[in-house]
Amino acid sequence: MARRKFRGNQRHEPVTERSFLEYLSTPALQTSRSELMRLVRGGEDTFLELKVKLSNPEKIAQGIVALANTGGGLIVFGVNDNMRVEGVDDPEAVREELTHICREEITPPLLPYIDLVAFDNGRRVVTLDVEGKRRPYQTRRDGRYYVRIGAEKREASREELSALLDEARPIRYENVCLTGTSEDDIDEAHLWSYLREFAGDAFDENALSRDYPTGEVLKRDLLLAAGNMGECVPTVAGLLLFGRNERVAELLPRSAITAVRFAGDAAPAPEIERVHLTGNLHTLYESALRFIARYCDLWDARPRSQRGGGGGSEDDNAGTASPVVARANYHRGAVREAVVNALIHRDLALRDLPTRLHIFDRAIEIANPRRTHGFAPAAQRAIRYGIPQRLNPQLAAIFTSPAYGLDLAHRGGLPMLLRQSRLFSGRRPDLNAFNDEFKLRIYGI
Repeated sequence: MARRKFRGNQRHEPVTERSFLEYLSTPALQTSRSELMRLVRGGEDTFLELKVKLSNPEKIAQGIVALANTGGGLIVFGVNDNMRVEGVDDPEAVREELTHICREEITPPLLPYIDLVAFDNGRRVVTLDVEGKRRPYQTRRDGRYYVRIGAEKREASREELSALLDEARPIRYENVCLTGTSEDDIDEAHLWSYLREFAGDAFDENALSRDYPTGEVLKRDLLLAAGNMGECVPTVAGLLLFGRNERVAELLPRSAITAVRFAGDAAPAPEIERVHLTGNLHTLYESALRFIARYCDLWDARPRSQRGGGGGSEDDNAGTASPVVARANYHRGAVREAVVNALIHRDLALRDLPTRLHIFDRAIEIANPRRTHGFAPAAQRAIRYGIPQRLNPQLAAIFTSPAYGLDLAHRGGLPMLLRQSRLFSGRRPDLNAFNDEFKLRIYGI
């Protein structure tokens, strides 16, 4: 058994911020003194570092990063270079400082197991158990990557950093194949209309071995399916993009959108209409915009008068008589961008959090499932500047392509949405990420 795997029944890192306090307060198996001394007597190695005290937080952060990037290990505070137990003066303060270092000085934040071990002579040591589950890790202050070789740490070489980054590219949920699906679940008319937009360049219809080999193209060209010879199992992205509406609703029920019109400015207000929008992404986008247009007027520029409608185009306003007397006005591009972002940046791995579209008297709110651990607050600030944090890059690329068949002209991402909505209504949209949910609220006039 490797020395670093010294403790059985370890707790696992929590996957959400919400469970972090439970993680710290949940009792776990204590490290025995005999077990600890067996490790200490062997001296430092790749998986064990001994420290007399915690005196330089920056150096400690580097050491933790090195252990995490090398596969995990243990740092013991209160043991000198001669492997003599001296103890630490204030183990509780050391534990708090280590927690701060792991949460604030390391990227991504590390959630270690910290244990206090007492000896009969009254001396106490602190052990920090590190597991590098989301490597590569780097120090937040200088952005450097470290590894540990033997009893020494050093900055990772280009080759080592490249290997760590390759390891950090997991299969995304959009690439997971859905059991029970086949190419019969694909809307072939939609798929082939998309492919023909690339005719003469990426797509050569004359080179096809047979007429409309849907499964072969999904697997070979678009990487939206997998399977052995003659078998085609679409991925989550493949079904969402090109699946038949009824099959998407059946196989991926959490991809639906719950749309509600409230008779007021808050959710406790009475509901006027509630609908359950289902289908592939093309259908969801158009259905969501139709629901919005039923209760709101969409303009390309701020209207001269805030009274009355008629600012939208004929296709937007035709047949959209609303039971609500007051109709708010919104910037068309900002609303469309909000719906696009909601569809392509959903965290579909979260099963119990549906996408919600709420229309109030003077605001539109979209709530989307999004794991907030590692996203808020740093990445939440970055997206305001247009720095992407995409969960589904393949799905997003195809959905926003003109070949997919949607009118997404004048897209500018979240920065455009924030600017146009603010200039139109005079109020800045609200962005919040909490409890594995991302909320956007746009104000109208």
